[in-house]
Amino acid sequence: MPMNPSIAERRVFGRPISVVDDEIVVDTTAQRPMVALLGRLLIAAIFLMSGIAKLTDTSGTVAHMTAAGIPYPETLAMVAGVAEVLGAVSLAIGLLTRVGSVGLILFMIPTTVIFHGFWSYEGAERVPQMINFMKNLAIIGGLATLAAFGAGRISLDHVLRRSHAR
Repeated sequence: MPMNPSIAERRVFGRPISVVDDEIVVDTTAQRPMVALLGRLLIAAIFLMSGIAKLTDTSGTVAHMTAAGIPYPETLAMVAGVAEVLGAVSLAIGLLTRVGSVGLILFMIPTTVIFHGFWSYEGAERVPQMINFMKNLAIIGGLATLAAFGAGRISLDHVLRRSHAR
């Protein structure tokens, strides 16, 4: 349906729009660097807190992993903590953001299936596990978006890319 220019604004969420062949076209090149930074920081926060908790309470993490049947829990608890902290730092400062995002996705997939497999729970325990499973899928979705689009303009990736282009 063609847009009626006399009643419609030529902007959608602050982005310029135009009509091409009776189709509304939104300019998707406009960026929101502060929103990208906020998103990165919010996703990084959960991994930073979780990673630090694993590294400072290794015995608790090992007990949790042992109960889940994870082999080599002492080693993997340390690996998981370090991976989460490094991934969080990568996202927060925007350095190797795509690599950090993919690494955290690869970390999240088995973690989500092993620790939040709601299908193996009954009764009252099932709902919180399903909520945590879905929360983790949403985090994976945010990480996938970062992997696809990168960190944005307020990042070390952007600074390094610009200095390398000169």
